[in-house]
Amino acid sequence: MLTAGFHDVPAGHVAAIVTHLRMDSRPSGTTAPFPAGVALEPVEAPDPDWYRDLFMRVGGRDWLWSSRLRMDRAELGRTLNHEGVEIFAPTVDGRAEGLLELDFRDDEACELAFFGLTSALQGSGVGRALMGAALDRAFARPITHLEVHTCTLDSPVALPFYLRAGFVPVRREVEIMPDPRLDGTLPTEAADHHPVLRGTN
Repeated sequence: MLTAGFHDVPAGHVAAIVTHLRMDSRPSGTTAPFPAGVALEPVEAPDPDWYRDLFMRVGGRDWLWSSRLRMDRAELGRTLNHEGVEIFAPTVDGRAEGLLELDFRDDEACELAFFGLTSALQGSGVGRALMGAALDRAFARPITHLEVHTCTLDSPVALPFYLRAGFVPVRREVEIMPDPRLDGTLPTEAADHHPVLRGTN
């Protein structure tokens, strides 16, 4: 348990404040149509290389998403093809420009595991439509609650967006992880608003 005050982050690492949120039932008034030209496509048995490319474009370059990029191909394939995992992609002219991943592997709850758009669709209204689709899919099953987490490495609009959608914050923690730009997981220029610290502590 951390005490009040400042705590050094080891060199070569990044730190984030993680907020966990929960929704116990689907709120009303959260359905919106997708804009013209955008289609939400279910992705059955996604190829790991396809998924990594989309994952990078949605969250890797700007927000240091790296967890799925660190998985080896076989492990990632097993996760993506698990019967309890559902993946959808908002597409424009056949190209995926967003990611919705729902994880039902817990029998009672659903996790909104990944949710985001590439720069091509940000600010277009697709986010609200995608959230409505996520809530429809999640609460179509007999779950006790839907959960999601976001952190200070994510887009600053993420947490307010989840709150507007009806999620309630329930827990906060600090995550320290190796900087994915130092081991080649992400390019060194990724998320340059979070500078790389190579010094020794």
